[in-house]
Amino acid sequence: MNDVMKVDDPPVKPVKGRGPTFITRFLESRHLGWAGLAIGLLAPFVIATPYAISVMTSAVIFVMLSVGLNIVVGYCGLLDLGYAAFFAVGAYTSGVASTKLHLPLLATVPLVVVVTLIAGIVIGGPTLRLRSDYLAIVTLGFGEIIRIIANNLDVTGGPDGIYGIPGLFGDATSDPVVFYYVVLVIVAVAVLLAARLGRSRIGRAWRFVREDEDAAEAMGVHTYKVKLAAYMAGAVWGGLAGVLFGAQLSAISPASFTFLQSALVLMAVVLGGMGSTPGVVIGAIVISLLPEMLRGLADYRFFVFGVLLIIMMIARPQGLWPHRSRER
Repeated sequence: MNDVMKVDDPPVKPVKGRGPTFITRFLESRHLGWAGLAIGLLAPFVIATPYAISVMTSAVIFVMLSVGLNIVVGYCGLLDLGYAAFFAVGAYTSGVASTKLHLPLLATVPLVVVVTLIAGIVIGGPTLRLRSDYLAIVTLGFGEIIRIIANNLDVTGGPDGIYGIPGLFGDATSDPVVFYYVVLVIVAVAVLLAARLGRSRIGRAWRFVREDEDAAEAMGVHTYKVKLAAYMAGAVWGGLAGVLFGAQLSAISPASFTFLQSALVLMAVVLGGMGSTPGVVIGAIVISLLPEMLRGLADYRFFVFGVLLIIMMIARPQGLWPHRSRER
């Protein structure tokens, strides 16, 4: 029998993949957050008119709202159309406690955290077993319920709202520039905590639930508890933003917590990139500042604002700064 000669296959050379580009490395740099904070700190030195400071303060508070909703929508994939409800709960809790009970506004923060956690449980408990469009409709209904309750109760001032809300640190933050810096530092800490939360163990569980809830439950993730935790965390962020909002304006009313407010916050999350903390920050700044930049167009500014948003959504459907997974 003739020997069968075996011919070895030639060795396969490993194909070198393309490494991360300069833009990718730049977008993933950990120093960009500090650069953004530095820009916020230097902004009053560029323009410090009362109007500009007020707009910048509102934009920073809007960033905190958007980061809070990003925990619910971006991290966990829960479509919430009534996020302004938690914004209202925080604002009214601090407003009632500071004006009726004469507590310093800073002392109302623990009370706001407790009340918003309870609100998150009450609203999220019976609704988070729903999915998709049904969840969105129910959250929209709860947002309107909170607004209508605030509009009809005597303790909340009814349609007139609450006036005479003190500053966050009393007279020390009566200066708009000082208050802007205080809000900027608080929101920067809140953004950092939200980003850390997204990279934690529960943050990974949120992303698994967002990608495939059935598969996550099959792998041992208690999806209901995980979703409720996301809802409660988002409620706390929204409530604290309500405290800052009341301190800025010293007055609140139901007209500030309509469905339009919830829609704008959701728009900022989608525009920036769902699940991406830096993207959501940029989206919130764009959504809050763009209408003010278009104010010179008078009655046409909202039309132009809508057209620009549509163009950005078509050009960047994944968001201005999409989330890049680090999972292996």
